Amino acid sequence: MNFSDMVFRGYLGDLDDKELMLRPNPDCNHLAWQIGHLIVSEVMMVSGMFPDKKTELPEGFEEAHHKDNAGCDDASKFNTREEYFDLMTKVRANTLAALTEMDDSTLDDPSPEHMRAFCPTIGDMFILIGTHPMMHAGQVVPVRRSCGKPVLF
Repeated sequence: MNFSDMVFRGYLGDLDDKELMLRPNPDCNHLAWQIGHLIVSEVMMVSGMFPDKKTELPEGFEEAHHKDNAGCDDASKFNTREEYFDLMTKVRANTLAALTEMDDSTLDDPSPEHMRAFCPTIGDMFILIGTHPMMHAGQVVPVRRSCGKPVLF
């Protein structure tokens, strides 16, 4: 989780808020939506496994980052990079607390039913949480290149 977080944040670290509204391709979601999607997904996965561990998100955040709003290009509907980073930190701290507080044997327990086809166990869910940002990191790189940012990592 820490490595994935480091890479994803590193790719976003020198992008400004306007650049977060860029799409790597017209058929892709802009970066702001993708960051919000990652945050909402992590909250939903953790609270699906541990209902008492749901991180509260700002009002309207989940709706703004719902798939129905992926085509929205109104920057006022999205957050700043710093706001996203603050939420990412808060959500990840909650995720790590859930992981630390549970008994290791829980990793073999079945995941929530709606996720079982993709992630059969709680352990699989935590692997997905840890790797999900890397699944989106590849879409940040073309935006970085188009903005003239340096190659990282």
